[in-house]
Amino acid sequence: MTITQLWTAFTEAVIAFVATNIDDILILVLFFSQVNANFRRRHIVFGQYLGFTAIIIASLPGFFGGLFIPREWIGFLGLLPIAIGLKLLVNKEQETTQVQTVTTDFQPSSHSNPILSFLLSILHAQTYQVAAVTLANGGDNISIYIPLFAGKSFASLGVTLSVFFVLVGVWCAVAYLLARQRAIAFGRASLNANILSRYGRAVVPFVLICLGLFIMYERGTFSLILHSYRGN
Repeated sequence: MTITQLWTAFTEAVIAFVATNIDDILILVLFFSQVNANFRRRHIVFGQYLGFTAIIIASLPGFFGGLFIPREWIGFLGLLPIAIGLKLLVNKEQETTQVQTVTTDFQPSSHSNPILSFLLSILHAQTYQVAAVTLANGGDNISIYIPLFAGKSFASLGVTLSVFFVLVGVWCAVAYLLARQRAIAFGRASLNANILSRYGRAVVPFVLICLGLFIMYERGTFSLILHSYRGN
């Protein structure tokens, strides 16, 4: 894998992740603002990773299909993010993000073994509820990741997934820091996250359109179209 291919995979991964996970900042901030003795930070982090992993698994058919379909034809999948970006530009209505409030009667574990207590905490229902919200909020992610994965080599896919999972941790850290701010503690829990989400959404349609065009260019689709046009 050349440096150019590595840089391309890295750039695509960063752009795709940021463009498809702007809303997650708001959701994560709201989750972290609800942390208490029963709802721990680890539930949010592991739940976010679990839900995102499910999104990745649902997107992998694009990669495996790319093993048998010519890259130039796979590039036409780049029309998906372009279509989504255009739809977002046309649709001026503000989307409402619904976040489930995670509550339960779970009591802190009384196990003396800290490892067992930690594992039980990770596997608790709170984690799966956070994962469910992450998965439900990531429907559009799959539409973007399928063409992104398609036509990649195993090495490029490895770079992309590595970047994705690192950025999930970064997203959690940013949301946690936002949730700890003084302004948030005094009743404006989602103010900063709302500003980030609102301005982020204004840019996202253009980012998705550019990402789709980049996918088509990188896979050689434009060359295929030009060659077909000249052949006629």
